[in-house]
Amino acid sequence: MENDAVTALLRIETAQRDFVPDPIGDDEAAAMFRAAVNLFRLWRVTDEEAAVLIDLPVRTYRRWKAGEIGRISRDGKARLSNLMGIHKALRLIFTEPQRGYDWIKRPNSDFGGKSAVDVMLGGELTDLMRVRRLLDAERGAW
Repeated sequence: MENDAVTALLRIETAQRDFVPDPIGDDEAAAMFRAAVNLFRLWRVTDEEAAVLIDLPVRTYRRWKAGEIGRISRDGKARLSNLMGIHKALRLIFTEPQRGYDWIKRPNSDFGGKSAVDVMLGGELTDLMRVRRLLDAERGAW
């Protein structure tokens, strides 16, 4: 009987799953974009920097910021999701929100003396993921 329980725990799901073309809906993505605009204000990020973080031309970012949000690509949705994850981790790590907002621009030895914003401004999705992974590790998530 105990062996059956162990076997059940070790069983690996091998059934093929249907491809989900857009796991984050357009309405959710637009809401994340609006939240990111507020987050960038709190982080004291310029429009030019924000455009790099979301991988948009500055003119497009400004138009979207003004309320004319266009179609957000799968990559853009992944970027927004990581930015929301970074914000969440900072809120969990720092009891005072301002400390988290300040941390994002403070030089960090984990990034070779660069700030988290400096790392993310590398422009790649993986740069955002690197910051998110560090924060998730710091707060004990995996």
